[in-house]
Amino acid sequence: MESAAYLAGQLAKGFSRSLQQRAAGLGFSPGQFPVLLELWAEDGLTQKQLLERVDIEQATMANTLSRMARDGLVERRAHPSDKRAQLVFLTEKATAMKGDAVRAAMQADQDLFDGFRSFERQLLLEYMRRIIENAKRP
Repeated sequence: MESAAYLAGQLAKGFSRSLQQRAAGLGFSPGQFPVLLELWAEDGLTQKQLLERVDIEQATMANTLSRMARDGLVERRAHPSDKRAQLVFLTEKATAMKGDAVRAAMQADQDLFDGFRSFERQLLLEYMRRIIENAKRP
């Protein structure tokens, strides 16, 4: 199929499958990885802040955080000044897996570019960034 949207979906599925194989033994799922990345960068964010940064639906974020709490990756704490909000913090387990998880994602990424030369990879990534920016326009 020649549709960019279809191919992008196939690419995302391929990356997710590749990451899933590596992540299963580490204790996280591909859908949780973007949340982990944001919390590794800045722990103690609200669900709303995570929504803005990860750009997924509110219900999906709520379900993801619930699964992450169940799996011992995050804990929610009361917000000190906003009774309606909770802060999301990484557990020691999630903090300890950062290096292995990032390596797993990088290996999954490298697998997608098997057979590409360095400039081809860089060019494709630049094209993908431009497409993503175009998709954000109203």
